[in-house]
Amino acid sequence: MISKDLNGQGEGMMAKKIIFIIYMIGLFASICGASTTGKLEGTVTDNSGNPLEKVKISIISVNVTSRKFNIQTKKDGKFIQIGIIPGYYQISFSKSGFAPISKEVRVRMADTTRLEVRMEESTQMIERNLSGSDKLFLSGNKLYEENKLEEAISAYTEAIALNATQWGYYFNLGLAFKKKENREASIGAFQEALKLNPESYSCYRELGEALAQSEEYEKAKTFYLKASELSPDDPDAFYNLGVVLTNLGNTEEALKYFLRAVGIQDDYADAYYQIGTIYIGKAQTAEAVKNLEKFLWLAPEHPNAKIAKQLLEYLKK
Repeated sequence: MISKDLNGQGEGMMAKKIIFIIYMIGLFASICGASTTGKLEGTVTDNSGNPLEKVKISIISVNVTSRKFNIQTKKDGKFIQIGIIPGYYQISFSKSGFAPISKEVRVRMADTTRLEVRMEESTQMIERNLSGSDKLFLSGNKLYEENKLEEAISAYTEAIALNATQWGYYFNLGLAFKKKENREASIGAFQEALKLNPESYSCYRELGEALAQSEEYEKAKTFYLKASELSPDDPDAFYNLGVVLTNLGNTEEALKYFLRAVGIQDDYADAYYQIGTIYIGKAQTAEAVKNLEKFLWLAPEHPNAKIAKQLLEYLKK
């Protein structure tokens, strides 16, 4: 009888433990899920500071144009979008009777990006042109995702002919030219985008990359330096700058930026490889071994893995 009661109590306690464990797993999963995305929120007003309702807001990823959100402002002019994958986005604001506005923002993991936007009134004729250009731009994005690059370039070019004030039109035109491997045309488009949006990290990054691929490392350095200033917590900006400096023969300065990259992102495999090879040149064997081993641990299938193994064998002799 006592044994039976104890078993019953034991079963009850076990059931409670299982429920608790399931609850904790669910709680942990929800916490992890929340930490992998970011949030965008803000307010849109007119020039007098009055809130604007039903402003159409388009949020499009700079890197993946199919990743997008379409929302509107509420009566108080406020807007919010949750669940955004971290990265850079083109944010466009449009409302009948007002000139559209386009911005670039960076959404960070488990963080809130806030915007305060003011819109100016526009004439009906201007508004018609802007509406047509926006449709062509969105059409160009769809064609770009379908890899119909000639058609995408045509759509972006037509959009620019109607409205040459939107940096995003030029930027996406540059991406289409880049995908077609027309480097000269892509550089021209990115430069035009930069004129309209001189604080765009994406423009500086793309121009730096295009110039580096053309082996114009000194020019590329200028753009990558600006990119790293605009995005001081982005490891890619520092890594790219380090690569350019390495190609310029300035490995001492390059090392500084590679170290900053891994300081921000501990699993940046490519940076560890670069750090390891630089330490070999500095005859700092222990540091070279440590970084090359970290590289292989992070990326055992990397194209440079074979070279790293050979270097380690030599260093450990």
